[in-house]
Amino acid sequence: MIPLEAIQQAAERLRARDLALRTPLLRLHIENGRAEIYLKLENIQPIGSFKLRGAGNAMARAGAEALEKGVYTASAGNMAQGVAWNARRLGLPCSVIVPDHAPETKLAAIRRLGGEVIKVPFARWWEAVVSGEFAGLDGRFIHPVRDVDVMAGNGTIGLEILQDLPAVDAVLIPYGGGGLSVGIASALRALKPAARLYAVEVETAAPLAASLRAGRPVEVEYRPSFVDGIGGKSVLPEMWPLARELLDGSLVASLDSVRAAIRLLAERGRVIAEGAGAAPVAAAMAGMAGGGKVVCVVSGGNIDAKVLAGILAGQ
Repeated sequence: MIPLEAIQQAAERLRARDLALRTPLLRLHIENGRAEIYLKLENIQPIGSFKLRGAGNAMARAGAEALEKGVYTASAGNMAQGVAWNARRLGLPCSVIVPDHAPETKLAAIRRLGGEVIKVPFARWWEAVVSGEFAGLDGRFIHPVRDVDVMAGNGTIGLEILQDLPAVDAVLIPYGGGGLSVGIASALRALKPAARLYAVEVETAAPLAASLRAGRPVEVEYRPSFVDGIGGKSVLPEMWPLARELLDGSLVASLDSVRAAIRLLAERGRVIAEGAGAAPVAAAMAGMAGGGKVVCVVSGGNIDAKVLAGILAGQ
């Protein structure tokens, strides 16, 4: 569990240095039985993703001396943008290892922010995520998931949810590597332990759900899809005990339900969400989280324009 004090200090650090927006929490006015659905809109961050929080906090905490040779990370796109955005602000070189299926929208954004893109096969990319290093690159590796400072930065979302909706009953959080879920859950377990906290995965890559069923970390088949911001082959070893302790379970959304959630958010909520960001809404709309006041963390909005157009057209 990430200490509450570390999360509170991260919130002050992000605020004082203007490193991330304090995003709104809005009601989604949709009839859904017993549940009132609320949206935590991280898709409106300057890079279109919550990753700005964790990257900003970790790099601010590291200090100038540790970062003097530059930074790099392994990311499908959003953490890459968070690290690149902060590196540009600090005048540092930045390299990003990305999997070969990463969407062009996210790659273009990395380059626009000054990051060097290194595209590798998924297996090699996952190796870098697991090991926290990549041969041939110098500088400070900013881990997209398991860095405590990254998770503390992510946890500031939990503080804001409680400030805006003290009566929250459940929070649904996209699960990729687990850094977002663990960060938010750490804040909520400290301040509102009765709230139900769920990871949300997608059917093509749901290692946490499989691991919770097995009672131990297991590998699953990973199938790339338009939901590129979450999912992997397995639960990172360091994240397993934290996820098992802090979360009430993993809700697995189908690709069709995520497509429907993207359309719903765009047409009824005027919100543009990528697949990972829409997955919690898909789970909430299906009633998986039960009733009451349910917050869906819309983690990002960096969806490829052609993919979005196809989904809106019902393809």
